[in-house]
Amino acid sequence: MSDGVLPASGGNRNLTRTDGQVGSERRALVTGHAGHTVWLTGLSGSGKSSIAYSVEAALVDRGIAAYVLDGDNVRLALNRDLGFSPEDRTENIRRVGEVCRLFQDAGLVVISAFISPYRADRSTVRALHPAGTFSEVFVDASLETCEERDVKGLYARARTGEIPEFSGVSAPYEEPAEPDLHLDASEPLETCVLAVLRHLGIGREPETVG
Repeated sequence: MSDGVLPASGGNRNLTRTDGQVGSERRALVTGHAGHTVWLTGLSGSGKSSIAYSVEAALVDRGIAAYVLDGDNVRLALNRDLGFSPEDRTENIRRVGEVCRLFQDAGLVVISAFISPYRADRSTVRALHPAGTFSEVFVDASLETCEERDVKGLYARARTGEIPEFSGVSAPYEEPAEPDLHLDASEPLETCVLAVLRHLGIGREPETVG
């Protein structure tokens, strides 16, 4: 990998992007696998977080470095300054996408669990990643199913207007047109997890990503 500098994005001429001496191939020799971003998208209550954490556990059990970025956790910390307007949602996903790219470059399998309601935002995140290192996974559950599962009562509060800009109720959710993997959230959790593992080239037994 080059150790030169590249122009920084964002238009700030006083910044330069610097490459280090260790590239992804060299990191893979250390970890035993390549980095990858698994981007779970779907309505609130579709099961994204449950799938994400189960996939993380399955990967770690196989000796694969993995980490979950969960929507609530990120908004409580890194993105606590953002609301839920369309502009703030876009910025939320942009920041998360940049973090995923860093994790992926570091050689981790990062599993992102965000509603990420806009196709354009998800496309922007994909474009940050080198070809073959990003998988958009649609966790497909109907609005009715998500409302039935809603133990937090978020949908009920959204229906009364207590929670504005709620995806699927008072704000749009744009389903992926061509996701890399389409999960039927009505299937058992284990079935969904195995589908993700197989997509990554991993079966039931411990294997290697990449």
